[in-house]
Amino acid sequence: MEKHNHWDLVIKGKTSLFDLKLKDVWAYRDLLMLFVKRDFVSFYKQTVLGPLWFFIQPLFTTLVFTFVFGNLAKISTDGIPQQLFYLCGITAWNYFSDCVTKTSTVFRDNANIFGKVYFPRLIMPLSIVVSNLVRFGVQLLLLFGMMSYYYFNPVAHASFHITPAIVYFPFLILLMALLGLGIGLIITAITTKYKDLTFLITFGVQLIMYGTTVIYPLSSIDTQYKKYIELNPMTSIIEVFRYAFLGKGEFTVYSISYTVLFTLVVLSLGVVIFNKTEKNFVDTI
Repeated sequence: MEKHNHWDLVIKGKTSLFDLKLKDVWAYRDLLMLFVKRDFVSFYKQTVLGPLWFFIQPLFTTLVFTFVFGNLAKISTDGIPQQLFYLCGITAWNYFSDCVTKTSTVFRDNANIFGKVYFPRLIMPLSIVVSNLVRFGVQLLLLFGMMSYYYFNPVAHASFHITPAIVYFPFLILLMALLGLGIGLIITAITTKYKDLTFLITFGVQLIMYGTTVIYPLSSIDTQYKKYIELNPMTSIIEVFRYAFLGKGEFTVYSISYTVLFTLVVLSLGVVIFNKTEKNFVDTI
């Protein structure tokens, strides 16, 4: 009788450009969670304050923004208390920027692991996006704490309110995660050949922040410049995020649709480029 071998895993030398191995990603979901735990533990185990840095970084950034942009530059915050306005934008922006910067060095940072053992390479950037959710959650608690302070402050409590748009909060997180993942995948694929790009990533992301509404409301921008600010897909996300939690934000169905379409295109392009690059990046990195 003819015997048939049933293998749990088959590794092929050549695969299609659009073979994303999504079934393998699901099969290795336990590995993904191990990488998430590793990222969290390894990043803070040698620090004195540990996870407290999750609070310190956005808090100090908020104080600096309040002093420079609020007190010195006198930039409008749409009637919202300055610290609350800046912290809300910083919380959303930090999650997106962390996804971009950390995903953009996946190939360089994990070359040794990739060269020794097989697992779906997409697991690594996905673990970064998930692990950043922990930091985002902690900073969100800081935002809630500040909101509670101003709510019970009789002078400022009436200047903001949570709106029904809060139901879209999970969608906003998903949108930021996918956008950051897509951009990061494209950058990490490019940096396997052009390593100089790695020096520009942090600076570039910081520069792009000023092209969003993190430090100013969209309503304060002149009409002739507003269309350029809205080209940044993070602008509508931050505006909806701020509207959901603070009741102030300017956005349209068109701007949200543009961001969703932009995210899907960038993510699709990023995954395909990443899938192509991971086949032979060890020879070039």
